[in-house]
Amino acid sequence: MDRATLKELLRLAYPMIISQGAFAVMIFTDRYFMSLVSPTHMGASLGGGVASFFCMSLFIGVLSYSNALTAQYFGRKQFDKCSRVVTQGLLLTLFFAPLLVAIGYLSLGSFEFMGHAPEQVVLAQQYFIILIWGASFSLAKTCIASYFSGIGRTHIVMIADTVGVAINIPLTWALIFGYGEVPALGIAGAAYATIISSLISLLVFCYFYLETDHATSFMVKQSLQLDRGILRRFVRLGFPSGVEMFLNVAAFNLFLLMFQSYGIAESASAAIVFNWDIVSYVPMIGLNVAIISLIGRYIGAGDTTLMNQVIRISFTLGLGYTSIVALLFFLGREPLVAIFLTTGSSDEIQALASFMMVGLATYVMADATILVAGGVLRGAGDTRWLMWASVLIHWLMLLVQYFVIKVWELGPKVSWIVFVSMILVTAIMYMLRLASSRWRTPEAFARVMSEQ
Repeated sequence: MDRATLKELLRLAYPMIISQGAFAVMIFTDRYFMSLVSPTHMGASLGGGVASFFCMSLFIGVLSYSNALTAQYFGRKQFDKCSRVVTQGLLLTLFFAPLLVAIGYLSLGSFEFMGHAPEQVVLAQQYFIILIWGASFSLAKTCIASYFSGIGRTHIVMIADTVGVAINIPLTWALIFGYGEVPALGIAGAAYATIISSLISLLVFCYFYLETDHATSFMVKQSLQLDRGILRRFVRLGFPSGVEMFLNVAAFNLFLLMFQSYGIAESASAAIVFNWDIVSYVPMIGLNVAIISLIGRYIGAGDTTLMNQVIRISFTLGLGYTSIVALLFFLGREPLVAIFLTTGSSDEIQALASFMMVGLATYVMADATILVAGGVLRGAGDTRWLMWASVLIHWLMLLVQYFVIKVWELGPKVSWIVFVSMILVTAIMYMLRLASSRWRTPEAFARVMSEQ
């Protein structure tokens, strides 16, 4: 294993792992606070949170491709074009924001349509629509955070995100339960706290972006213009990533809504298990971001000799971490579930959530495989293949889930096995693509870098 490559990957990855880990802690604590109110509130926060991310996912997927685009220009030492990526992304954000609000209101009926309990529908809708109104801060933050990842300054992402989380956790507690003169807002308070912390993180990013040395080196003032070439690359390479994320999140959201229609116990069980899923999955996104940045830099520089080293090292790190997590999830499944169970919670939640934790322990290493292989392919611009392969698997899973839950009326355990199987199949397909040579030819790399 090459020490220099390992050092560079870790330099990029560890701030992003801390950043994403902080984000995981924020979601975890938000849902834990909701569990202290009631299982219904916890299920509503999961459903509303996933639904809001679903509505944002197309736009986040497009804007997050700023990472690869910036890294490619950075590798070519075209520093002026790095900041132009941010300008084009912010222009897209202005276009996306009103569309997102419209989509949010059109999606309000989905909770009731999927057969959720009436009390959970009201709470989920309230949480969801507040998040949608504040989503433009998240979109802008995604763009500028991806830019800093692309130029290798992931420590700035770490600082901005951890500041946001440090503010979010006590603010969420205060707004949910009330503190002093602050009224208790319940689930609405959790949503408001998320928006406020996102805005604060965005302001921290703007401080670093407009800082004199950075603004001079990357010609920030000169970047404030429409650049059709970069915008075309955003559309050509970023939109497949956005469509992939949107359709995959749509499939997951519809699956989750159907799963929650089993009842309150099943909804609470899913919320508990996906809380622990976040603990294992979200930090791995930090490694994924670092891989995209490093591979994109190699593509831009026209030097891919170290690519295999990055792949090998990344798999070693990802699989090593998730193997430990899988063991902890399997052996500690019952006490991990019990953390979220308040006095009077049913034994049904304990039993089902413990069973689902076994499935979670089964697929966490597959998640690592998907994130490492997907990071390499995305950084290399193979976004169309990723879109088609991932979307196909997710929607086949959703079709099977429809028959399992709604037509054949099989139990939640069968539905969970289908979900776990989908993740394992996705990992196998990504590995097969990574092992092929179609995505890594000189002609393919030339097409990726073209602004036409």
